[in-house]
Amino acid sequence: MKRKFLLVGLTGGIGSGKSTVSRMFRDLSCLIIDADLLAREVVEPGEPAYAKIVAEFGKQILDAEGQIDRKKLGAVIFGDAAKRKRLEEFTHPEIRQRQAAILAEVITEGFEGIAIFDAALLVETGGAKTMDRLVVVYADEAAQLRRIMLRDDIPEAEALQKIRSQMPLSLKVKQAHYVVDNSSAREETERRVREVYQALLADLKAHQATPA
Repeated sequence: MKRKFLLVGLTGGIGSGKSTVSRMFRDLSCLIIDADLLAREVVEPGEPAYAKIVAEFGKQILDAEGQIDRKKLGAVIFGDAAKRKRLEEFTHPEIRQRQAAILAEVITEGFEGIAIFDAALLVETGGAKTMDRLVVVYADEAAQLRRIMLRDDIPEAEALQKIRSQMPLSLKVKQAHYVVDNSSAREETERRVREVYQALLADLKAHQATPA
């Protein structure tokens, strides 16, 4: 069965404001599938990934209630590519499975609008290739630094280290169909989101007109 909706990937980098842009698209009546929410669900106690993660990284990553503490786990894998890859081996298949189930449900319901898969690592994992369109949220490094320092209450050097540990936004931009620059005023970002939304509506119309 051909999808009647347009599947759009939304990604960015730390401090780019991807979550803010995602909410703007939600306000424009887009269906949002949040990969971060799925990532939280797959590491709940009782889920297959939970047992694998605890066995791999130890009980010191748990909080008092036995839940995986994301900050503790993040501290363990930060800056260690091998450990991060190991974690992704446990979580990404489970996330993809949940994403597929959600998309199957959306197809069954006959949704005909724009569905946005909001995921930080969409390009890195190859998931961008499965999207009809890719939107990248961009912010210059100064804006990223300012937001990370304020959000995490950390010094500039540590914030910069977090930025440099990720794929450069410039590389993601090269793969994008549309870019939302979120470096400056919120009003400018909202204006650009509305522009991209209108372009996606045109893409949706073309997608629906294409024979199965």
